[in-house]
Amino acid sequence: MKEILVIGSVALDTITSPSGYSKEILGGSATYFSISASFFAPVNLVATVGMDFPEKHKKTIKSFGVNLEGLEVKEGRTFRWEGSYVKDLNCAETIETQLNVFAEFKPLLPKRYEKSKYVFLANIDPDLQIFILKKIAGKRFIGCDSMNHWIKNKNKPLKNMIKKTSIIFLNDLEAKMLSGESNMLKAGRHLLSLGPKFAVVKRGEYGAILFSKDFVFMAPAYLLEDVKDPTGAGDTFAGGFMGYLAKMDKISEGTMKNALIWGSVMASFAVQDFSINRFLKITKKDVNKRYKTFVRVQRL
Repeated sequence: MKEILVIGSVALDTITSPSGYSKEILGGSATYFSISASFFAPVNLVATVGMDFPEKHKKTIKSFGVNLEGLEVKEGRTFRWEGSYVKDLNCAETIETQLNVFAEFKPLLPKRYEKSKYVFLANIDPDLQIFILKKIAGKRFIGCDSMNHWIKNKNKPLKNMIKKTSIIFLNDLEAKMLSGESNMLKAGRHLLSLGPKFAVVKRGEYGAILFSKDFVFMAPAYLLEDVKDPTGAGDTFAGGFMGYLAKMDKISEGTMKNALIWGSVMASFAVQDFSINRFLKITKKDVNKRYKTFVRVQRL
């Protein structure tokens, strides 16, 4: 088992969904990723928050065994995002984004973090992702995420960053946008042509697809009766995926396919409650049980 380094955002979210309204709850890409990955391997988190960030949220993240040595507290307000899923649970409508201290984020990596074998660059400016990659040169398994804003406004540095990574995670709309392809198979192949050995296209309630030059593997989403808050599902998916790989410390067709399933399992927990609340109520035993159910259903 190896440690995982994640660099991304820790935020305060305000969410409206058909299930209700929650104000300034714990969120952020690094938060969701690290808590999900912590069920499999030790996690080191690098992010920045403001002086107003509640101490209780730090304690919550730490309660999962996540190392917060790299969480920088700066003068100012914490990154805030407000979104609504009232119109469509599969697509968030952004109501307001306040970058605050995150606008000046320049990751400070504790020296020992630079030796991390598994690294996840969450959805941040591609220039920052490249800055981080220069600090962790060497043989690493590096995952990255991005979004339509960077694809549109920083396409060149984004592609320069992607070619230095091992795997890229994008949702289906982002994959089509970056590749210029409307066909998902062609889009997946285009992502591989940018440099990474693997690419994952997340398709929400329709599951996910793993691409490599040797195989393509599809996994459905775990079927749920109720979805309360889809926020962070993609980052949770990536956390389960990368966490499982760090636990096994082996990159093979078998572990990659299994990682896709574990990612789907972890994402299924995330959407069942607001923020990371569902993870406060489950254990590794619950996660293993859902994985076994998932696999059993797929074999029928």
